Amino acid sequence: MNILDKIVIDKRKEVELKKSIVPISQLEASILFEKTTSSLVHKLRNSNSGIIAEHKRRSPSKAVINQNNSVFDVAIGYENAGACGMSVLTDGKYFGGSMDDLLLARASVKLPLLRKEFVIDEYQILEAKAYGADVILLIAAILTRAEIKALSQFAQSLKLEVLLEVHNEEELQKSKMPSLDLLGVNNRNLKTFTVSLETSKTLSTLIPNDFVKVSESGISSVEAIKELQPYGFEGFLIGENFMKTDNPGESASQFIKQVTS
Repeated sequence: MNILDKIVIDKRKEVELKKSIVPISQLEASILFEKTTSSLVHKLRNSNSGIIAEHKRRSPSKAVINQNNSVFDVAIGYENAGACGMSVLTDGKYFGGSMDDLLLARASVKLPLLRKEFVIDEYQILEAKAYGADVILLIAAILTRAEIKALSQFAQSLKLEVLLEVHNEEELQKSKMPSLDLLGVNNRNLKTFTVSLETSKTLSTLIPNDFVKVSESGISSVEAIKELQPYGFEGFLIGENFMKTDNPGESASQFIKQVTS
């Protein structure tokens, strides 16, 4: 069993418990449920950098990355740096995140916010909307084609954009459908945790241009972005590279200046 299988088993239990504590009617009553969402697609298509900056405390592969910086400071730092959007990890057990992180980010900035989560149930999409997200993540490796279709259509009915993440050609082929907005290629091999930008390059030719192409994981240099841009990538998800420093916002600012200079 790989780490993703373990996470999904735990996530199913977590979602069932949450449903019994916070009913859907309560989520729908949230003041943020009525908020007009911001388009990450629009931001990326009109940007020179394409940076989606991530708030991430830890990960299964890296243990602690940053437990010191507040979400508030990181979010404002990213917005001031000129990031196109912010990704907020909300998984508690494996990544040290929470829904409160999403709420705090929403209270701090106007940037499009991506709820980075292992989504397996419509309930989590309602939750994302209620806590102020603009975009949700779906991971092809843990969902069937029918689930991707149902969840993405449901998200779009709530005016949320959908970023679908794939790791290989098989996942990509089963996932391409009109109810997605962004297609992300994760350069990390989930079995070995090794990272290769070749994954993005190889899959780029198979992604139709109607989707915004996003490259994720292992992007730690300006050179990597310059290398991927000719392949049609307009978005670059960067978390650890900024979060492992003392001032993630300042790191993002320096990085974005270099990308756009």
